[in-house]
Amino acid sequence: MKERLAELVSESCDGQVSAAEVMAATVPLSYIGVTSLAQMRLIDALEREYGVEIDLGGDVSFLDSLDGLAAWVSAAR
Repeated sequence: MKERLAELVSESCDGQVSAAEVMAATVPLSYIGVTSLAQMRLIDALEREYGVEIDLGGDVSFLDSLDGLAAWVSAAR
Protein backbone atom coordinates (compact mmCIF):
# COMPACT_ATOMS: atom_id res chain seq x y z
CA MET A 1 0.00 0.00 0.00
CA LYS A 2 2.82 2.44 0.79
CA GLU A 3 4.13 2.24 -2.77
CA ARG A 4 0.72 3.21 -4.17
CA LEU A 5 0.35 6.01 -1.64
CA ALA A 6 3.79 7.33 -2.61
CA GLU A 7 2.68 7.30 -6.25
CA LEU A 8 -0.47 9.23 -5.35
CA VAL A 9 1.59 11.82 -3.48
CA SER A 10 3.90 12.20 -6.47
CA GLU A 11 0.97 12.51 -8.88
CA SER A 12 -0.62 15.11 -6.61
CA CYS A 13 2.60 17.12 -6.86
CA ASP A 14 2.61 16.88 -10.67
CA GLY A 15 5.82 14.87 -10.38
CA GLN A 16 7.75 17.63 -8.59
CA VAL A 17 8.36 15.11 -5.81
CA SER A 18 9.03 11.55 -6.93
CA ALA A 19 7.48 8.45 -5.39
CA ALA A 20 11.02 7.35 -4.46
CA GLU A 21 11.56 10.63 -2.58
CA VAL A 22 8.29 10.11 -0.72
CA MET A 23 9.27 6.54 0.19
CA ALA A 24 12.69 7.68 1.45
CA ALA A 25 11.50 10.78 3.33
CA THR A 26 12.55 10.99 6.96
CA VAL A 27 11.14 14.50 7.36
CA PRO A 28 7.58 15.76 6.93
CA LEU A 29 6.44 15.61 3.31
CA SER A 30 5.99 19.39 3.28
CA TYR A 31 9.76 19.68 3.80
CA ILE A 32 10.45 17.82 0.55
CA GLY A 33 8.07 19.94 -1.51
CA VAL A 34 4.52 18.65 -0.97
CA THR A 35 2.51 21.89 -1.01
CA SER A 36 -0.92 22.60 0.44
CA LEU A 37 -2.34 22.46 -3.10
CA ALA A 38 -0.76 19.03 -3.57
CA GLN A 39 -2.32 17.95 -0.25
CA MET A 40 -5.76 18.97 -1.52
CA ARG A 41 -5.19 16.97 -4.71
CA LEU A 42 -4.00 14.06 -2.59
CA ILE A 43 -7.16 14.19 -0.48
CA ASP A 44 -9.26 13.96 -3.66
CA ALA A 45 -7.16 11.05 -4.91
CA LEU A 46 -7.40 9.19 -1.58
CA GLU A 47 -11.16 9.65 -1.44
CA ARG A 48 -11.56 8.35 -5.00
CA GLU A 49 -9.13 5.47 -4.80
CA TYR A 50 -9.90 4.16 -1.33
CA GLY A 51 -13.54 5.20 -0.92
CA VAL A 52 -12.83 7.17 2.25
CA GLU A 53 -13.90 10.62 3.34
CA ILE A 54 -11.43 13.02 4.90
CA ASP A 55 -12.83 15.60 7.30
CA LEU A 56 -10.95 18.81 6.56
CA GLY A 57 -12.19 20.26 9.85
CA GLY A 58 -10.44 17.50 11.78
CA ASP A 59 -6.84 16.53 12.33
CA VAL A 60 -5.19 16.02 8.94
CA SER A 61 -1.61 15.82 10.20
CA PHE A 62 -1.46 12.27 8.81
CA LEU A 63 -1.10 13.86 5.36
CA ASP A 64 2.48 14.88 6.15
CA SER A 65 4.03 11.40 6.29
CA LEU A 66 3.80 8.20 4.34
CA ASP A 67 3.43 6.17 7.53
CA GLY A 68 0.64 8.48 8.67
CA LEU A 69 -1.15 8.13 5.35
CA ALA A 70 -0.88 4.34 5.40
CA ALA A 71 -2.13 4.09 8.99
CA TRP A 72 -5.03 6.47 8.35
CA VAL A 73 -6.17 4.75 5.14
CA SER A 74 -5.94 1.31 6.80
CA ALA A 75 -8.03 2.51 9.76
CA ALA A 76 -10.57 4.36 7.60
CA ARG A 77 -11.35 1.44 5.28
